[in-house]
Amino acid sequence: MVSRKRGNTLERWEIALIKAMLSRGGYNDQDILAYFTRPTRSINHARIAEIRTGARYKSAKPASEVELDTFLANWPEVDPETGLNLRGDELLIKAREAMIAAVHIFNGAGLTFRAELFIVTCIIAWTYLLHAWFRREGIDYRYKKGDGTVQKTKHGADCYWELGKCLRHERCPIPNGAVKNLEFLLDLRHEIEHRSTNRIDDAISAKLQACCLNFNNAIKSLFGQQYGLERRLPIALQFVTFGTDQRAALKKGSTLPSHVETFIDAFEEGLSEADYGDPAYRYRVAYVPVVGNRASSADEAVEFVKGDSEEGREINRVLLKEVDKSRYTAKQVWEMMQAEGYPKFNQQAHTALWKSLDGKNPANGFGRPGDYKNTWVWYDKWIERVRAHCQEQGDRYK
Repeated sequence: MVSRKRGNTLERWEIALIKAMLSRGGYNDQDILAYFTRPTRSINHARIAEIRTGARYKSAKPASEVELDTFLANWPEVDPETGLNLRGDELLIKAREAMIAAVHIFNGAGLTFRAELFIVTCIIAWTYLLHAWFRREGIDYRYKKGDGTVQKTKHGADCYWELGKCLRHERCPIPNGAVKNLEFLLDLRHEIEHRSTNRIDDAISAKLQACCLNFNNAIKSLFGQQYGLERRLPIALQFVTFGTDQRAALKKGSTLPSHVETFIDAFEEGLSEADYGDPAYRYRVAYVPVVGNRASSADEAVEFVKGDSEEGREINRVLLKEVDKSRYTAKQVWEMMQAEGYPKFNQQAHTALWKSLDGKNPANGFGRPGDYKNTWVWYDKWIERVRAHCQEQGDRYK
């Protein structure tokens, strides 16, 4: 259950309207309370009494008659799908709509450069989501000057934290895997923001999928299950299927920009094995044609199986075991050996070893080509072989 202990405070515009209603007359405290309580925030009726008696907000000015009439004429201003208040819950509504727009953009038929558009829009969605949470928790997410005053834009508006600043806050409620995913997308946006790119959709699709799922999990856990996006964004239909040979041909023929390829390699080299394998960082799905015992179940295009079930473990063993092997860059291999007590086992020694053992021959099972052009990743089998070599040649590398 979502906590309602925090964020149950009236905003300035609401206090002004309440004062105007009290001044006009004809409303008791309970009547007024009904206008300002909503699913994301409950207000105690004592707050209305405090405003009426002047115990709180004594210096606040009441709204004008025109402002009050406009408010009453338009009440209730709510989003018909979620019941969110269009003014009081504006940040949360914007967060949902921005993420919905990001997914629609990426799935839009006829668009060519979809990933870049998705990244920009989803960053807006996450920023609004965290601003909504900080606001509810009473955390001031505005930039401050040295003297403590709020920093302003050149047009006089408050300067609010960007997404990176939100993610670095000590109370940021987003799990580590989702933070890593967003840091990747933020850094990638900075990379493509100032340089032209070719199509990168294929190379980062797993990260984009994880971003969507992370957002949906976050909005439901932080604000309530009713705000999830499942009903708005059902499973997409496609006109194509991809075999292994087709997928390989697509990747071989892709033209991932060298600067983006370099960025991705550098970013992921800094991740731990746990971070890299976290579904919140990158999310991949195996689609399996299902022939059900019942006609109704056989008609389902996608069947979701729990990963810890017997069926899920069998699918993982058959389909995903080779895909999800631990992978290491060459640098990680020799740095691992140096950390184990062989400081003289360096890049040159590692290169000489794999060449002498024909290490990059796929038949040996030591590794495979990386996801990007001219890269190679090594499996645990290679780590064991290198470790054995270092132990055999101990004096040489110590």
